[in-house]
Order: sequence, then structure tokens, then C-alpha cells
Amino acid sequence: MLFGTGVGKRHFKKAVDRNRIKRLSREAFRTQNLPLKLALREASKQLQLFLIFTGKELPEMPLVAEKMRTILEKLTLEIENRSHA
Repeated sequence: MLFGTGVGKRHFKKAVDRNRIKRLSREAFRTQNLPLKLALREASKQLQLFLIFTGKELPEMPLVAEKMRTILEKLTLEIENRSHA
């Protein structure tokens, strides 16, 4: 499974801010991706995931982690549903 993330320059002019958001996103993904990995392995599937941050304010880690959890849960359910259909 491959994961990437992007942050636009329009709302975050400083590279430091863009890099922070990307770092938070990668950490949230790393700590919560196990159920998705297991579902992919069980379904014998691969996944390439690229998320684009579209917010206008610099987020904190709890918010990023919560949103990442929601995204990964939806993806996991979709993969499980498609593999059992």
C-alpha cells in the first residue's frame, strides 16, 4: 500500500506549514492503517492512496487523527464489502 499527501500553496504560503500538515497526516496514517492493511491482504488487493488537504487553517494532531480514522474506516468497509460481494 502506498500513501501520499499534498497541501496547496494557496492557503499555506510557508513551506514549514505545508510540511507540518504533511508530517501530521503521515503520522496519523502510520498509526491507524493496520485494519486497512489486513483488509487489503485478505482481499488480495493493493491500494495507492493520495490525500489532498483543503483546509484553510493549520490543524492540530487530534483533528488530523480523527479525520484520518474516519477515512480509513470507510475505505476498510468498502474493501471488505467488495471482497465479500
